[in-house]
Amino acid sequence: MKYCLENPCIVQSDRTILLETHQAKYEEARDFLTRFAELVKSPEHIHTYRITPISLWNASATGISSSSIIEDLEKYSKYEIPQNIVQEIKDYMDRYGRLKLIKEGERLFLESEDSYLLEEIVHHKQIQPFIKARISQKKLEVHVGERGFLKQELIKVGFPVEDLAGYKEGDAVDIALREISSSGNFFQIREYQRKAIEIFHAKGTEKGGSGVVVLPCGAGKTIIGIGAMAKLGCETLILTTNTVALRQWIDEIRDKTTLASDLIGEYSGDIKEICPITVSTYQILTARKKKQEGFTHFGLFDKRNWGLIIYDEVHLLPAPVFRATALLQAKRRLGLTATLVREDGKESDVFSLVGPKKYDAPWKDLEKQGWIATAQCHEVRISLPDSLKMEYAIATSKEKFRIASENFEKDRIAKALISKHKEDNILVIGQYIRQLENLASSLDAPLITGKTAVKERLKLYKQFKEGKIKLLVVSKVANFAIDLPDANIAIQISGTFGSRQEEAQRLGRILRPKKNGSVAHFYSLVTKETKDQEFAENRQLFLTEQGYRYWIHNEKQICDICP
Repeated sequence: MKYCLENPCIVQSDRTILLETHQAKYEEARDFLTRFAELVKSPEHIHTYRITPISLWNASATGISSSSIIEDLEKYSKYEIPQNIVQEIKDYMDRYGRLKLIKEGERLFLESEDSYLLEEIVHHKQIQPFIKARISQKKLEVHVGERGFLKQELIKVGFPVEDLAGYKEGDAVDIALREISSSGNFFQIREYQRKAIEIFHAKGTEKGGSGVVVLPCGAGKTIIGIGAMAKLGCETLILTTNTVALRQWIDEIRDKTTLASDLIGEYSGDIKEICPITVSTYQILTARKKKQEGFTHFGLFDKRNWGLIIYDEVHLLPAPVFRATALLQAKRRLGLTATLVREDGKESDVFSLVGPKKYDAPWKDLEKQGWIATAQCHEVRISLPDSLKMEYAIATSKEKFRIASENFEKDRIAKALISKHKEDNILVIGQYIRQLENLASSLDAPLITGKTAVKERLKLYKQFKEGKIKLLVVSKVANFAIDLPDANIAIQISGTFGSRQEEAQRLGRILRPKKNGSVAHFYSLVTKETKDQEFAENRQLFLTEQGYRYWIHNEKQICDICP
């Protein structure tokens, strides 16, 4: 193989890949790398990707072969690929599916054509408690009730199992999709949504039925959930991030399906309905009276014979729901998310308990097709005022971040941007309530925080949708599952440390396609040369991986272009 110095990739023996951004093949190489590697650093000229077992196993689960990855690495590589990397890609990707879980009657078995591998598995101490009996050199009987926990342990020892043990069907519900929605609009599932549903369903076989669909905010993940419900025609439990998202799901189900209203229930802090289609929140499921007591509402998982459980924003799945999901492996499970990134590193638990990635679509591809809005990302770097420099200098690392994040000079820049975009629909988003309260008060703008009653939140969101309000100040409660289709400007004045998924979700608030085809703008206000800037660089990683470029401005440049 003859390598070319004009190629953009340098593959290194430590499983990192350097991607030169100025080379002609940069964009196509970037899109290729996102299929099996994770972006870890993205300065201007060279981006660094890392190959991990989970990233390779997710690639395997979507049908990508090790040979195709190696072939394309050679296509984009500047130098010869280290042989240990070639071998590791083959080894890790070949591990997926070498162990299989199957069911015979009511008995559960772990099988492998590789008797030596099964012998190795038997000798792992953490696996031994799950083994019921040795059937043969290539077959073990394992405890039925431990299916999820076994899968978790197998992935920890480096061998993700392919679960072919099948599902209990759940009670039937007749769910048909409307051609004309109840709101009077033409409704048709888009091609990429249909493809995601078909891959998840896998013709109803044990090859499908569990896994994660990854799509950008605004691309219609809710529709994929509804389409999966209609495909399976069974009682469904839907878990969401908050009550506002819960009610948006109910509205969408009523609007897009023929289901009668009395078949759709809300199980929240306000209402406790259990119906064939029930929508609840992670918050209510993890509520308990005292820390040492059990979770009050976990019984919801057993209240009906659910055939499908949908995890909205699956990257936020709390630990108690993970534990419950380990016991629900006989139920079909669909995870929906804009990003598989978890800041707690529990991607392997999503993989083993909800399922591997089944489908994703690059954000920029959907942008080119017009399914999400074209967006430009801007980072505005602002000086730390002299009055805060001493306080910052002697503060702890955590305090430094907060001081820099709450830099009062950000208010001035935010107001200048709001004035520049006064004809647009603007969301100002932040992390710190005091900062938001001060800004909302000086702007005479409505503020939504965690303390805002659900009724008041829904009222303000409705007024924003109707154009009666052009500016909303919101805390992190607006990060997820909020449908504000006409929002086209987002100004982030503070964020949650280096949270990549939060940055993706916040951009997602303005990615619904605009009626007039206008470009959306995402501004991130950052105090330069501080912890705020350091964490901002990490927050931007996922969006950079998806092809978004951050335009860097200093405060003077912004003020010069603002009225």
